[in-house]
Amino acid sequence: MPRLFTGVEIPSDVGHALATLRGGLPGARWIDPGNYHLTLRFIGDVDDAIAHEIASMLSRVKRGSFDLHMDGLTSFGGRKPRAVVASVAPAQALIDVQSEHERLMQRIGLEPEGRKFTPHVTLARLRESSSQQVAEYLSARGYFRTSPFRVSRFVLFSSRASIGGGPYVVEASYPLNA
Repeated sequence: MPRLFTGVEIPSDVGHALATLRGGLPGARWIDPGNYHLTLRFIGDVDDAIAHEIASMLSRVKRGSFDLHMDGLTSFGGRKPRAVVASVAPAQALIDVQSEHERLMQRIGLEPEGRKFTPHVTLARLRESSSQQVAEYLSARGYFRTSPFRVSRFVLFSSRASIGGGPYVVEASYPLNA
């Protein structure tokens, strides 16, 4: 039973820039740069028949390519931070692709995603980090921004149940060239 999600791959040069931010935060479990991605729609554990239906349905997405860039660091979790992430600068084309994925997954019969889409790349998962330590880490990193990169496809990823996520496998890719 595969665990699936759709996403955007992070180019190696952007991944390298993000990897320079690793370290300096006690209690952080840093994500391997090879596993950096931007999740569009978490699907979860599905049987093989549903997985094939999802893969087929995603081929209906007909969108053009677009540019993205990372714009700042933040944390998720409020008073008890659980992740440090690189924020993705707002891009309407990204929102449109994600919304289409959501509609297609609901058409298949999956439950709607309960969380608001907040485009990001997870850099670290936190267990023992205090909110003060996270605030100091974010403050020390100052302003962070990557160069724009072209998104010319999205992918269907699978993952194994593991601590911290990954390794992620590209099961199928879909061009953005409408």
